[in-house]
Amino acid sequence: MRDTSHNYDVSEPEFAARVLEASKQVPVLVDFWASWCGPCKMLAPTLTKLADAYNGRFMLAKVNTDEEPRLAREYGVRALPTVKVFKDGRVVDEFMGVLPESAVRAVIERHVEHESDKLRRQAEASLEAGDTATARRLLEEAAELDPDNPAVKIATAKMLMFTGAADRAQFILQSLPVDVSMNPEVKRLQAQIGFAQVASTAAFDESELERIVSTDPKDLQARYRLSAKKVLRGDYEGALEQLFEILRQDRSFEDDAGRRGMLSVFEILGGSGELVSRYRAKMLNMLH
Repeated sequence: MRDTSHNYDVSEPEFAARVLEASKQVPVLVDFWASWCGPCKMLAPTLTKLADAYNGRFMLAKVNTDEEPRLAREYGVRALPTVKVFKDGRVVDEFMGVLPESAVRAVIERHVEHESDKLRRQAEASLEAGDTATARRLLEEAAELDPDNPAVKIATAKMLMFTGAADRAQFILQSLPVDVSMNPEVKRLQAQIGFAQVASTAAFDESELERIVSTDPKDLQARYRLSAKKVLRGDYEGALEQLFEILRQDRSFEDDAGRRGMLSVFEILGGSGELVSRYRAKMLNMLH
């Protein structure tokens, strides 16, 4: 088998550099094969053809399992050929057996970078810099090029949330495939959008809501809207304190909004960390 810059044999000593590290730049397809394996010989030309066609947008690394049995065991290879897709240092996709070229191409397309991804990254940088007009234009261009790209849809939803169109952002996220919607980034964004929707119902700014709650601690609606404002500003501890007080006063308010709100903040914070642990313990003590 021939080696090129994007199609090469790899052994265990090289695996970390030529697969794990390399996959942080572009996807790496690892073909686990053996010389005695007839189906491996049938699949190999398809993989080589596609590696040449994509010309470096993904790498094809070939592991001879007779020579590298430890690598095969480490990655749970139980049948040949097995192809695993590595991205950012970990396996993100795989298939076994001989697939037609169209099916292999479909696997590759799920992971290689497209022009729409470059536009999306530029849009995200513009949004981070506060240039929402440029972000919107770039995302519209990306969507025209690749209307089914879930990453573009997620970035568009984020942009809409920041520009006050939380309902439209929620609609976009609800249209995502089920497997994509379970992505932690999407779940965090869904939680943020929920708070943005609550905050949009407030007739007062955060300081006025603080005054209302201070004057009337039992005004749970004002307290709930205050917690949403705090989440959007990044004051997660302040938001959790307000939500915990709602939980303490009235479990029935807005269908257990205090508890559900705390869980949403935990989601935004990634489900771990000192703040999450502290308020999760407070919540559990209150409930039990």
